[in-house]
Amino acid sequence: MKTRAKSAFLMVPLLAFVFLGGYFLMAGVFVLSLIAINEFCAAFGEKRPAKWVMVVSLILLNALFIVVWLFARAAGFESIALWVFISLLLSFISMFAMGKRDLLHGLATIAGVFYINFLAFHLVLVDSVHSSSYPAFDPAFLPALPGLHSFVWIVVLAAFGTDIFAYFTGKLIGKHKLCPTISPKKTIEGSIGGLAGSTVLCVLFGHFFLSGGIPLYIIIGIFGSFAAQLGDLSSSVMKRKIGIKDWSSLIPGHGGVLDRVDSVFFTAPLGYYILIFANL
Repeated sequence: MKTRAKSAFLMVPLLAFVFLGGYFLMAGVFVLSLIAINEFCAAFGEKRPAKWVMVVSLILLNALFIVVWLFARAAGFESIALWVFISLLLSFISMFAMGKRDLLHGLATIAGVFYINFLAFHLVLVDSVHSSSYPAFDPAFLPALPGLHSFVWIVVLAAFGTDIFAYFTGKLIGKHKLCPTISPKKTIEGSIGGLAGSTVLCVLFGHFFLSGGIPLYIIIGIFGSFAAQLGDLSSSVMKRKIGIKDWSSLIPGHGGVLDRVDSVFFTAPLGYYILIFANL
């Protein structure tokens, strides 16, 4: 229990970045992605991806967002398309060292770029729904901190709420295995409990702190829970294919950063596109 308590304490800075929002959150996601990149690359052993490609791709993604946002006040489809092209180009260039890297190195690099850089950055995009979070760089102007009034919270709640309620529901009444070949401890009962918990948390939090509507929170809660569980299972599949139990041992009792945020990587994009289609 002490180990888990310490691990939970280590996650507090991440929640602080969500509270601060804006460029603070962007910086937090950037650091989080750097740690995740290191864990991802190290897990592959000799077939590890080209870390330099993933880092350059991450820097480029953040730089493009800042430039396009400051001038166009939008994320910009063209900037994302440019980022995709350059990231793919760098991934293929990394394979030019014929004696050092083969096709598997290159494919792992491409997978890492999109799995970590692209998916994690959607936390920033969700936060950008509140345009005041990203003002122009002016030392005389400090943006209003979103605090608890940010849709990033509901995305995080959908992911962590699913994990927590699925765990305890599975412990109490779980009998039927969900995906025994991928994650033997997960149960159908736990999955349903996670979905219910996610929905309740999203509705309650959204009702008190956000500017949407109950139907929107229900949709994010339900589909966010599905996305969170798919994210967790996808991470488990990759770890089993690689032959590891955890991405790293950075967080005692919980594995690595990737082990903690794999579900968020899937709820963030889904939440962002739901908000976009809801015109928020």
